[in-house]
Amino acid sequence: MTFPLIARRLCVLLIAVAVPVAVALVPAGAAAAHPFGPPSTARIGAEGNRVTLAWLPAEDDWVALGRSVGAFEDPATGTDTSLTGEQKLARSAAVRDYLLARIGVTQHGRPCAPELAPLERLLADGARFSFACPETVRDVDVRIGALADLHEAYRTMLTAETPAEPAKALLTSAADTRRLRFDPSAAGGVPLAAPAVALVAVAGVLAAFLVRRRRADVPV
Repeated sequence: MTFPLIARRLCVLLIAVAVPVAVALVPAGAAAAHPFGPPSTARIGAEGNRVTLAWLPAEDDWVALGRSVGAFEDPATGTDTSLTGEQKLARSAAVRDYLLARIGVTQHGRPCAPELAPLERLLADGARFSFACPETVRDVDVRIGALADLHEAYRTMLTAETPAEPAKALLTSAADTRRLRFDPSAAGGVPLAAPAVALVAVAGVLAAFLVRRRRADVPV
């Protein structure tokens, strides 16, 4: 075996050993520091006097939330393996209380009555809220302060699924509330201008047909 071939194989061996060692030496916090990663997301919509909102944090953020409110047992005293972490979160009254206390909607300074759906599919569907407001929804203040009390770097990107201004808003620990203005006439309906535009188009086609018909009837 030639020296260059031996040297090449030694280099491959050294890389194969060094990479796993380097990964193992990276502090766990550097990879798990999710507050500094992509923000949580939330979807919001309005119809009539109701606002719907789904808050979707990452899986490890759900874990951090659950630990902060005691949704999981102390590992030192034993772990219940009959339930998944998602099931423990879903069955925790403390988790529900936490979410209801930190996510809300108000209209003209009055809170809209919240309803939190069961959390059985929280990893896929998030925390799903419905808020009943006193009046038809137009201007409402939306607050999402969940996780921000655990670390100031947590934030949520809020996106409106029905026409609203602004259509997107970033909520942070320093500014966890944003006013949204919805357009009740545009929610779930056909814009009033659409029938008028269609009528004009039909009239134009009919006029063109009549002109061509008249020209065809004129003797050459």
